[in-house]
Amino acid sequence: MPVSATARPESVATTLARDISQFRAAVNDSFVPLQVTPSHMDTFRGMMRAAAVDEVHVTDLRATPHVVERTPELISRDDRDYFKVSLMLTGTGLLIQDGREAVLEPGSLAVYDTSRPYSLVFDEDFRSMIAMFPRHLISLPAHLVGELTAVRISGSEGLGAVVVPYLSQLAVNLDQLAGTTGARLAHSALDLVTTVFTRELGLDDVGADPHRALMQRIRAHIDRNLASTELSPGSIASAHFISTRHLHGLFQEQGMTVSTWIRTRRLEQCRRDLIDPVYADRPVAAIAARWGFVDAAHFSRAFKAAFDVSPSEYRNSR
Repeated sequence: MPVSATARPESVATTLARDISQFRAAVNDSFVPLQVTPSHMDTFRGMMRAAAVDEVHVTDLRATPHVVERTPELISRDDRDYFKVSLMLTGTGLLIQDGREAVLEPGSLAVYDTSRPYSLVFDEDFRSMIAMFPRHLISLPAHLVGELTAVRISGSEGLGAVVVPYLSQLAVNLDQLAGTTGARLAHSALDLVTTVFTRELGLDDVGADPHRALMQRIRAHIDRNLASTELSPGSIASAHFISTRHLHGLFQEQGMTVSTWIRTRRLEQCRRDLIDPVYADRPVAAIAARWGFVDAAHFSRAFKAAFDVSPSEYRNSR
């Protein structure tokens, strides 16, 4: 999972599109290749303000009616696996993916996956905020998030009512992503979105499917104990009163091993800290140790294998 070269933008990029050609170019530059068809070619207008920090792309988009399609052909040309979270600010839209349809109204959220075909239909002028990010930036497995594609999440009740105001303000204040705390703001947004997904999937419900609830408890336990050098399949199994064999079986069902999941979560936390100004003076080895990597050389090899650059190179390029 290569790391994007953009970590902290110097400024917010603004595009004022007076025709569909300009808009298509801006869309493909900010997102992944998409097919955009306007309802009225001669009167089409669009505006985009975009910022990117630590692989999180946030766009404030306004446009006249049009249809967006992510087709199998476009996916074959660029198959990057991103999640996109859309927040409607004004107007309405229709999201279609995985055999589901979601009518999006002001204040509503929805997620979609760039690795599979989807369509967005806007029949009136609208404004939306879109956050696009690689799958590995959130702690939920991709197949679980896939159960929420094209599912409308209300921003007027429950956790949505807490998260939507934060995302709305992020859209209005994109310049803040260009500052020294930009990465923290972006990851705070992703943490909030992950919390909403967890609630929508029923993973925090004690009455939910026991199998799924157990996996959620295990993942939460791992995240709480990443700093501990004692974290291991044995300690995790013991904490949840199951056998180590059962634990390995649960992760194998999701196509991974327990150790791989622990390492991935630790590396992600280290990566965040390496560009966090709060830890700018902390040695790389100290950051690694903070998240359970006791061997600095092993950490450096693991980081480079995951992100294609060494920890020091990653920090210095930001």
